[in-house]
Amino acid sequence: MLVVLLVIAVVVTLLVTVHWYVWRRLVRDTTAGPGAARRAGTAAVVVLPLLTVGAFVSSRADAPFWLQQTFAWPGYLWLAVLLYLTLALVAGEAVRPLLRRALDRRAAARAPRGPASADRVTDASPASGVPADAAPDADGQPAGGIPPAAASPATAAGPGATTTAVAAPGEESPGGTARTDRVPVPDAPPPPGVPSAVERPSGGMSRRLFVSRIVGGAAAAAAAGTVGHGTYGVLRGPSVKRVTVPLAKLARGAHGYRIAVVSDIHLGPVLGRAHTQRIVDAINATQPDLVAVVGDLVDGSVADLGSAAEPLARLRARDGSFFVTGNHEYFSGADAWVDHVRELGLTPLRNDRVEIAGFDLAGVDDVAGEREGQGPDFARALGDRDRSRAAVLLAHQPVVIHEAVRHGVDLQLSGHTHGGQLWPANYIADMANPTLAGLERYGDTQLFVSRGAGAWGPPVRVGAPSDITVVELASRDT
Repeated sequence: MLVVLLVIAVVVTLLVTVHWYVWRRLVRDTTAGPGAARRAGTAAVVVLPLLTVGAFVSSRADAPFWLQQTFAWPGYLWLAVLLYLTLALVAGEAVRPLLRRALDRRAAARAPRGPASADRVTDASPASGVPADAAPDADGQPAGGIPPAAASPATAAGPGATTTAVAAPGEESPGGTARTDRVPVPDAPPPPGVPSAVERPSGGMSRRLFVSRIVGGAAAAAAAGTVGHGTYGVLRGPSVKRVTVPLAKLARGAHGYRIAVVSDIHLGPVLGRAHTQRIVDAINATQPDLVAVVGDLVDGSVADLGSAAEPLARLRARDGSFFVTGNHEYFSGADAWVDHVRELGLTPLRNDRVEIAGFDLAGVDDVAGEREGQGPDFARALGDRDRSRAAVLLAHQPVVIHEAVRHGVDLQLSGHTHGGQLWPANYIADMANPTLAGLERYGDTQLFVSRGAGAWGPPVRVGAPSDITVVELASRDT
């Protein structure tokens, strides 16, 4: 219990910190001060994470399905937007100083030059007899005994003063006209807290505000574009891949046998009946010999999602469709779902096997079922079979591959990983699983892992597009 509380505390602290960072860079730094824009941004940064919490809590608490749907779309999508918004803002930290330097160079290039520039004072007229570079004496008076008020007005006015011509009282130039000197007139200082003109790139906006808006706007656009593209990929439906797997023990008559592998459909408050129909249409178009649904079909009860799964009854394959449980079935009532898919015409393989022409097809329950006294039983599924025949195993999680090797399985078909689903989560998923996606060999056993046809949590995929894979078995005797 203490460990659970510690994990919760760490997660909450991380989320609060990330949201504070996003608020600071995207709301506070991009607004000129308190006002409607800052209040709206602050409200969004407070409300959106509450919707995310509501999405998770309502699904786990078996809340009314309409309430789950209400929270799911905005809550889960914000989770994906937050990920890529944070990554973009962090990347923007490296851009900020480059933009500031570019603005500095631009301001320097536009600064006035020449004898009338703002930071210069015109030399005194030669008629005054005072050298332009006269230095003050030990008492702070200019050389030649001229009082500071008359001889050094530029010094009193300070840098940045402008100058104007005035006549010295009672004096005339050698030509008989009044002699004039350049007397600086100080510019009015900016109000307290308002950046000076050199700090404003354009339109009176401060350089800091200008840079923050550029970086924040670019980060928001990048996050929105990434999430939008990833969401479109999920809602459009999975693509179909094909892979050929040679099996040494496969009978010659089974050469070219096609298994349509689909995993991680994740029907729930976001993905529903239309999503199932797209998957069924894509599978039927491949004209497979067998369909293998390898777990995580649903995120919810039969009462809420039974109708969403009904298109599975229209799957068409010569040797039928088969189903094994995934870990999410055990969050949703595994026994009830096994009964429901059986009613839809699929054959559940719960630590069981069937003989197909040319090979054995076995299936085991997911390891999450061990908490309910179920879980995988390899001895029951594979213990008494004829090992001279090829064996294909359906198992949701790739982590059971080592048990499959010990029981002489030739090919294991799995899902679970989603290929990482959201980059850079693929690096974490890769560390947690022996194979992230695709085909790999472990001893005499080959493992194929599908990236899945749906999405869990955010209906978004980035760097791991959804797929259905037609695995074509090849005999080495041909």
